Amino acid sequence: MAAPEPIPPELFLSGYPADIRDIAGRLRRVVRDAVPEAMERVRPGWRLIGYDVPAGRSTRYFAFVTPEPEHVHLGFEHGVWMSDPEGLLVDAHLDLRKVRFVTYEPGDPIPADALVRYTREAADLAALGPSGLPRLG
Repeated sequence: MAAPEPIPPELFLSGYPADIRDIAGRLRRVVRDAVPEAMERVRPGWRLIGYDVPAGRSTRYFAFVTPEPEHVHLGFEHGVWMSDPEGLLVDAHLDLRKVRFVTYEPGDPIPADALVRYTREAADLAALGPSGLPRLG
């Protein structure tokens, strides 16, 4: 069975209001600026745009942009291990206890420089692989 055709992010975002598409576009640019080699892929089952970083012959998932009707999240798969000097990160639900994210609504300022730093750190942590990360308590 052939793999399904990838969904273009613009098509995925087309069902959201213009201001949400704008925020998602700005957050996608943050990821591209931070990690130009990142691979962007719509993950329809998760309703998000996911990012993988090359790691040898494979890739490692490290970040996501999740649009919702009223806001957009930029999340980090290994966020619990990230430093947070700007105090921006929020913990995810208990079932995703290693994930942390930021959320932006229309009109919110987006601190692109800080988010680029966070995104680079997220990619660096993903590149370590599971054996390179400290165990969670």
